[in-house]
Amino acid sequence: MRKSAIRAMIGALSLLAFGLAAPAMAAQRDPTQGGQGGRIIRVTTLAKDGPGSLAAALAEQGPRIIVFEVAGTIDMARSTFDIENPYVTIAGQTAPSPGITIIRGGIDVRTHDVKISNIRVFTGADGAPHLSDWEADAFSTVAAHHVVVENCTFLWAVDENMSASGPRFGGGDTVEEWRANTSHDILFRRNLAAEGLANASHPKGEHSKGSLVHDNTTNIVFDRNIWAHNVERSPLVKGGAQVLMINNLIYDPGHRAVHYNLMDLEWAGHEPVTGEITAVGNVMRAGYDTDEGLPFLTIGGVGDLKYYGRDNIAVDRWGNPGPMFGRYGVTKAKILESDAPLASLDGYDILPAAEVETTLLATAGARPWDRGPEELRVLYFIAEGRGEILDDEKEVGGYPQIAETHAPFVEADWNLDTMTPKSGIYPGQKPGAQEHLSPRDREMRSGQQ
Repeated sequence: MRKSAIRAMIGALSLLAFGLAAPAMAAQRDPTQGGQGGRIIRVTTLAKDGPGSLAAALAEQGPRIIVFEVAGTIDMARSTFDIENPYVTIAGQTAPSPGITIIRGGIDVRTHDVKISNIRVFTGADGAPHLSDWEADAFSTVAAHHVVVENCTFLWAVDENMSASGPRFGGGDTVEEWRANTSHDILFRRNLAAEGLANASHPKGEHSKGSLVHDNTTNIVFDRNIWAHNVERSPLVKGGAQVLMINNLIYDPGHRAVHYNLMDLEWAGHEPVTGEITAVGNVMRAGYDTDEGLPFLTIGGVGDLKYYGRDNIAVDRWGNPGPMFGRYGVTKAKILESDAPLASLDGYDILPAAEVETTLLATAGARPWDRGPEELRVLYFIAEGRGEILDDEKEVGGYPQIAETHAPFVEADWNLDTMTPKSGIYPGQKPGAQEHLSPRDREMRSGQQ
């Protein structure tokens, strides 16, 4: 792409990000505040580990807020950040421009009370041989609970881009024990999960996947996220899981968009547990790689799904209505439609589905006030109805080359309860350009001034 075209693209998305006035929204109750009230730990190096690193900050004990006095790329060299100690906030918004980007790795949360915001994770195949053993998620919870992941960007996962996972039948013989011992109470808000790699290094072959919501996980919430250019799983909800989807955008899904599957092969010897999905105000829009006639929701496997849907839109590339429901597999599984929501909608100011795309293009993903070129490309192509599913990150230029920058974190300049700047200006944001703020941030700020 010519530099002039890139400049035009960046300019267009900047206007979009800063020109949108979103409606006020009541702040729903988050499942956690992470490390709120804890001590401040400063990340001062981009090294993958050692003194001053993000890994060292994560290894600390007790309530803590991790802030950044450095920006640039953390190269994980095909490894994963394992978050194992609870009560932590990772505040990527505190980093100087252009923020924190993790490459050649991912993040796994294996504990509770974690809050992550404004981080980019670009996993990638990293030249690993086709069908080899490099199969990292960009982000996943692993039997974690009370986690918030907001305004992050996840690209080029070799497994899922953004998932809630854990053991299927952990802790005992009852459904209550299974659910207590896997991921639960997870909120994904305003994230961009895109371009999961299809025919890359995953040992199972094609594996471009958006989000896996594993069996028996509960209270999994997707609020105003974007999935783009993933073959499947936007999301895949597995047996007995309970999911709430509000105002999400699914663009260019390949073979499946939202789907539910309780697999007999995985549940052999256990009675099926009915899953639940509440979906309100979501949009699925076909792209170049979307199967013709793809439904918004499909069901497979042997377990039934309770479903409540309202104001969901599915359209083909030209805006023609598509089907809401479909199935794969000749099985007895049924979609059981409910007349009332199966999860509480209290505290959510739900947008009409017709407003979702424009709102999310301006507010989802890491650092909306300080976009990187990879995010701009993905968002611009969504707006234009372009882009495609990838096999390798090299098809779109590969890992970014980001200059390292430094700036001190000054506690007195920040509201530490909300991790928002008192001035209203985030690092890297141009003065006066505050329209990128989410309704939630606006509400919090209005209460502080």
